Amino acid sequence: MTMTSTTSPATSPLADPRLARGMAAQMTLRDRAIAEGARPIGWKVGFSTPAALAKLGTKAPLVGFMLDRKVLAAGATVALSRFSGAPVAEPEIVVEIGTDLPGGGDEAAARAAIVALGPAIELVDVTPSDDPEAILAGDIYHRHVVLGPRASRPGGVTADLVSRVLRNATTVATPADVTANTGGLAMLVRHVADTVAALGLTLRAGDLIIAGSITAPLALTAEDRMLVHALDPIGEVSVRFA
Repeated sequence: MTMTSTTSPATSPLADPRLARGMAAQMTLRDRAIAEGARPIGWKVGFSTPAALAKLGTKAPLVGFMLDRKVLAAGATVALSRFSGAPVAEPEIVVEIGTDLPGGGDEAAARAAIVALGPAIELVDVTPSDDPEAILAGDIYHRHVVLGPRASRPGGVTADLVSRVLRNATTVATPADVTANTGGLAMLVRHVADTVAALGLTLRAGDLIIAGSITAPLALTAEDRMLVHALDPIGEVSVRFA
């Protein structure tokens, strides 16, 4: 895949050679899956907290891709025994993009491109690493995503949203600010647009972005049976485990 950028090499989100190599390997996976019939549905971000950035030696969140074949129906049952590494669940916000968003713009343009939000749960298959190139090459551990209902939210306003997470019969603590652990949604959307532009792609109308875990990632065990993520007042989504 030819990698081009609308930004200068010094300001490109892939200026770090580790990120450039990791994203090139990731795009090879994506291109192969699309050639086999998979349909791209959008992108994901991860490792956005200050602690994660310091651990990896990066300056911005990592970006991965999502395909239709990785989407699970709400309430689906997942066999954790099929994970090759450590199964982890992440309650997230899914952002729907309403207009094409080229790279090189500002956060105001990114904010204007957001049309809807909703709850999501991402399931990741983690083999721990401190190497961002290896993490990117494996699509940031992405295994599945469960998408809940989305509601119109022009500009991606989150001030009134409340995240509630129920693991089995136990409530998981969530921050009052649903973007406290991820960073603002406009910033994340802007970063995704700039990253895919550096790959010669464009963030398109209809693309979905899962914005990173609202809580600390939840390591799953054989005792886990169900996870519910409600994003009030929009709605909720759940997944079961076997």
